[in-house]
Amino acid sequence: MKHIITAMVENQPGVLARIVGLISGRGFNIETLNVAPTQDPTVSQMTIKVPGDDRVLEQVTKQLNKLVDVIKVTDLTQKRYLNRELVLVEVAATSQKRQEIVELMKLLSDAKVVSVQEKSLTIQMTGEQDKIKDFLTLLKPFRIMDISRSGVIAVARGE
Repeated sequence: MKHIITAMVENQPGVLARIVGLISGRGFNIETLNVAPTQDPTVSQMTIKVPGDDRVLEQVTKQLNKLVDVIKVTDLTQKRYLNRELVLVEVAATSQKRQEIVELMKLLSDAKVVSVQEKSLTIQMTGEQDKIKDFLTLLKPFRIMDISRSGVIAVARGE
């Protein structure tokens, strides 16, 4: 199972390194990690995706809560939440294949061409991780030349 954890942390040098060290030092993997400042410049929000069972999640959240720089840890896994990811993908595209790729993109309103090169297209897409995964699967026959993903960001939905 994949767990989504958010942590409000003090925006100080070394906080990210301490959190990553804590998680990896206990043998847990971080699948995605995103950090950005909040409306308060002294506080950042981290979104961490950690694979593992409930025991893994419990260990990670308990350990994170012990760190001085951590203000609040929230496990979104069992809650209602919104998630998004951004992907930039360069796809091989001869002039004959471009129309095919554009037609595929029309099925996904969150995808758009952001750059056209002689032998490729660069596509930007935002959406839920499952939608991104499905889109990348559809693009495989066109030969993905390069890809960059932001990692998941998430926010709890109001009740």
